[in-house]
Amino acid sequence: MPHPKRKISKTRRDKRRTHYKASAPSLGKCSNCGEMKLNHRACPNCGYYAGRSMFVPES
Repeated sequence: MPHPKRKISKTRRDKRRTHYKASAPSLGKCSNCGEMKLNHRACPNCGYYAGRSMFVPES
């Protein structure tokens, strides 16, 4: 099993990790019901995606 040649300092490690920021998911408006939903996902409110019903939500 290979070992690193030198220790990476905490500063160098932390500088690399500054780019690992969480980003907010992109939301879009459902074309059927108008609720906010994740893009490229079926709407959890009405079950529609691309104008077609994918599932019938419970409730």
